[in-house]
Amino acid sequence: MAFEVVASSRVDTRKTTSWGYVRSAGFQIGLILLFLAMVGILSMFNARPIIVGYLTLGYATLGILFLTAGIMVARARAFPDVTRTFLGGMLAGTIAAAMLAVIPAVMSVVNLRFIFVALHKPLYDMLTFTFASPVVGIACLIVLGAALGAAGVLLMLLPERIGGPLSAALIATGLAGLFQELVRPVLASSWATKWLHDLLYTWTGMHLQGAITIFVITGAVSLLWVLNRDRARAEWNTLPPTTRRNIRWGYLALAAIAAVLFPLYAGNFIGQVLLMVGLFMLMGMGLNLEVGLAGLLDLGFVAFYAVGAYMTALLMADSPFAFAQLPFWIAMPIAVLTATAVGGLFGVPVLNVRGDYLAVATLGLGEIARVIVLSDAAAPVLAGAAGILQIPRPELFGFEFNTPVSLFYLTLVASLVAAYFAWRLQDSRLGRAWTAIRDDEDVAQALGINLIQVKLLAYALGAAFAGLAGSIFAVMLGSIYPHSFQLIISINILALIIVGGMGSLPGVAVGSLVLIGLPEMLREFGEFRFLFYGLAIVAVMRVKPEGLWPSAAKRREIALDQETMAEQQALKSRAG
Repeated sequence: MAFEVVASSRVDTRKTTSWGYVRSAGFQIGLILLFLAMVGILSMFNARPIIVGYLTLGYATLGILFLTAGIMVARARAFPDVTRTFLGGMLAGTIAAAMLAVIPAVMSVVNLRFIFVALHKPLYDMLTFTFASPVVGIACLIVLGAALGAAGVLLMLLPERIGGPLSAALIATGLAGLFQELVRPVLASSWATKWLHDLLYTWTGMHLQGAITIFVITGAVSLLWVLNRDRARAEWNTLPPTTRRNIRWGYLALAAIAAVLFPLYAGNFIGQVLLMVGLFMLMGMGLNLEVGLAGLLDLGFVAFYAVGAYMTALLMADSPFAFAQLPFWIAMPIAVLTATAVGGLFGVPVLNVRGDYLAVATLGLGEIARVIVLSDAAAPVLAGAAGILQIPRPELFGFEFNTPVSLFYLTLVASLVAAYFAWRLQDSRLGRAWTAIRDDEDVAQALGINLIQVKLLAYALGAAFAGLAGSIFAVMLGSIYPHSFQLIISINILALIIVGGMGSLPGVAVGSLVLIGLPEMLREFGEFRFLFYGLAIVAVMRVKPEGLWPSAAKRREIALDQETMAEQQALKSRAG
């Protein structure tokens, strides 16, 4: 009898926990929807078509979040049977939709625009599906939430050969509609792809036939891959190692050629985006030497960027403030050497500062540099807030780098050269010394490493990369202003290193693409693109705390930390 009571109490506890998780998932998604609605993102998204006449980005966002509620329930495996899992997904979607339905319900009675400007009629029409009766519209919203919550569960429970291709087809169709403002001009610009543009898009956006075409083709390709994946892997494993290596290098070479030639075909906007990505990649490789290898947290890194830009302007500009009118190919090395020297001097005051105090100290030094440039004392030399104008474009054998695409190729070459030097430095004696002082300065000093010399070299060589990026930035804009070198640049560079993977050169490239390229591609959404920037950082740090492309050392460090945490939890559970 006592055993039966204990067993029944355990079942009740499990049920309560499972349904409690369902309520929590629905509540979390509901809060996200309320936030998106109240700050105006949903109504702004609703004006952006994904499939013209059928689906907007606003309704797509609703659908994705309702699906997410069901996916969360399915992934948690809160219930042992399929029926209750479906009911849990439906309940989670219903809770999220009911929380969002509070907005149109209140708006139908009270005008809240004097508190929340975004709670206006377009949002009300969206959430009630333009029904005259708010009750009918709210009921439709809740039914939609329940249905998509169940659909999210179904998507997770489907076999991989069905769920994988279906997910890939949905994602591809959504991306083709989301980035249609970028894709359409590229496809329409050439006779070779004009037929594809006409097949998928109209002048107003992607039409239903195009969406179905993308969905079917992507799903079919993904299905073929899933069905033949095991056989392809088995055949791959039978190939000699030399053949596999050559095939990998061949694919890599084809991808590199396609990436290099793509800006020529895509046009100036894509070239401008990739140019900014390349500049931040250059600076990221420099800061990676300081932070990723040497462990010297530098929040004043933008000062070296400014030194490279200002020195280039002073040596090239057709301005009263310029020292000379030198060509770029002479001014750029001088700017890099100047930034290197300033980097060495920059490190002198903070040689004995460590950890968080070092971050604050370098932040102060960076702000000192910005204030000096803005000051009246330096205005006769650096032009103050008025800036230095009329910086000419680089020329090489009569060819002028006067377009974003041509400047991107200049930045690409500079990045490749800088990446080679950074790669050689990582495994050099100096690179190992940086790693040693990052891990433990006292032990490194006991082993005979000259801390002063090694730290100053880290600051100086890191500054050289930033000076090169600043030099290209100056000729890209054709003018230089102090307000172009804000603290946020240092923060962005540090963020892309962390997101990409500390100490990893490929990680710097990936972090630049994600954190610099993505906000530029979403510029049409105004300041809201920085919200996606923040969400991307949080998501990456939650899913892959080691970074998107971490170094081998970082992988080992994360794996060791996880093993240690698992052992500690096991000891606690035994003690309990």
